[in-house]
Amino acid sequence: MKTLAFVASNSRNSINRMLLDHAVRLLQSEIMETDVETLSVRDFDVPIYSIDIENESGIPQPARDLFEKIGAADQLLFAYAEHNGSYTAGYKSLFDWMSRIDMKVFQGKPMLAIATSPGGGGAGSVLAQVEASATYFAADMKAVLSLPKFYDVFDSDAGEIKDEALRKSLLDALAALKT
Repeated sequence: MKTLAFVASNSRNSINRMLLDHAVRLLQSEIMETDVETLSVRDFDVPIYSIDIENESGIPQPARDLFEKIGAADQLLFAYAEHNGSYTAGYKSLFDWMSRIDMKVFQGKPMLAIATSPGGGGAGSVLAQVEASATYFAADMKAVLSLPKFYDVFDSDAGEIKDEALRKSLLDALAALKT
């Protein structure tokens, strides 16, 4: 089993990366044996999508590389940062480039989408967008999980959720990948 874990944040200190790393450890220790490749939008530098750039230069290789990595994975675990209620600009542009390769960006793969934020909304707006558009982009969305009030419920030093009910919710969401 191969899992592609991806964080859609370009922050070096991303709280969504911390949540993703915790989710990966739980997935491997408590849910299933899987080889995990963890990547970030920071690993795929592309220009803001433009039809002019596409016509002049084609689709940037980093977008092709991520599209191929999605295709090679058995399942996907994506952590979405939320900027002003939506995707980060870096992720949106990378996603737009991949959609020019094939609108079925997620290639029918089982997927879990997670997100967190310091506030009570837990990046729920971006997750609602992910969930609403999943079928259009061929994601087999197994679960969506929002973790609100990150700094209250997550122990950054230990790299884990402190709140037992939220930890269980994450485990349940991860277990949905098995179905």
